[in-house]
Amino acid sequence: MNQEIKIGLFGFGTVGQGVYRVIMSAKNAHASIRRVCVRNINKERDIEIPDGILTDDADDIFNDPDINLIVEVVDDASASYRIVTTALKKGLPVVSGSKAMIAVHLPELIELQEKHHTAILYDASSCGSIPVIRNLEEYYDNDLLLEVKGILNGSSNYILSRVFDHGEEYTAALKKAQNLGFAESDPTFDISGKDSLYKLIIITVHALGVYVKPEDIFTYGISSIHDADIRYAREKGVKIKLVAQVVKVCDSKFTMFVMPEFVEPSRYIYSVDNEYNGVVIRGECYDRQFMFGKGAGGLPTASSILSDIMARRHGYRYEYKKMSYIDTPAYTTDVILKVYIHYETTDIPGLIEFERIREMYTSETDNYIIADISLRDMMRYRQLLSAPDVFIANIPVFFLDKDD
Repeated sequence: MNQEIKIGLFGFGTVGQGVYRVIMSAKNAHASIRRVCVRNINKERDIEIPDGILTDDADDIFNDPDINLIVEVVDDASASYRIVTTALKKGLPVVSGSKAMIAVHLPELIELQEKHHTAILYDASSCGSIPVIRNLEEYYDNDLLLEVKGILNGSSNYILSRVFDHGEEYTAALKKAQNLGFAESDPTFDISGKDSLYKLIIITVHALGVYVKPEDIFTYGISSIHDADIRYAREKGVKIKLVAQVVKVCDSKFTMFVMPEFVEPSRYIYSVDNEYNGVVIRGECYDRQFMFGKGAGGLPTASSILSDIMARRHGYRYEYKKMSYIDTPAYTTDVILKVYIHYETTDIPGLIEFERIREMYTSETDNYIIADISLRDMMRYRQLLSAPDVFIANIPVFFLDKDD
């Protein structure tokens, strides 16, 4: 695609307007936005754009013979799916930021790319401005990679930063995140861990070449965090962060999960605060490498969109080379984790079968247990562990021997 890029843009919210600003100011992009499809043409917007660009009819974009690239940044996963699949079937390349849609439909999207000889790029779907997808796809194209671990959600990280760095109450920190636009009026998607989960699924495809369905992955958020959990972490000199990770547990198997974690000051992600994301990539020969940057927001995400647009201008596409390896690792939940579980009335010790109980504390109002449990059993007890009086935090056990 050496000719000028003429873009059909779907979505004109915070990110869409950021894309428009970035394209207009990118002197060497040789790209322009020809049409923008929105739900409501008459809605007031912060950006003035020329007459005739806005439309509420998707066919105005798909039937325009001059448009040679689709960019979609809509906030509805179903609409995103319709836009992306329609574009791919028409042979139009797509740049997308919809992590929920991509994580659920990625195998189908890969097939459509192959069948219609086109491409979808989505670096913006995971970690905003951090180019983690393309780095995993290209630079780490080998079997030396052992782990990808990090803070993938800026909203939850901002909340926890206010709690641990500024001494604010959790509810006050959540309210501030909402007022600043870091969290939605309904923050469930972020604080439940789902946003991090979808990003982790996409990352895993490019890290190890294996797709795992969302429902097969243990995911736990921060919505039930209690003052006692915050107090316990402070007493131990650690922070609680919402962490997503995929780990090779041996040459032939890997595991993955999303969970709050007790993070010690010596860890890279300990200092990843506010709305920032941080990703640690570990390998057999290069130890750990760290990527840090803004994980959300209009302009940071738009910068990643622009990078994908420029990559398409040079004909770039994901090759998914690791998915064709002869010996791709298999996903397993047959691993032992060390966890902290806080509970009030739910009988955690009586209802859950642990491999080993390391510590137990009980009082009239607060109780906790530190124990070893298989990830398989945590999946089995998901409903019990989702009780509102229960909170779980992971205590890291992987690669401790390598971190001395």
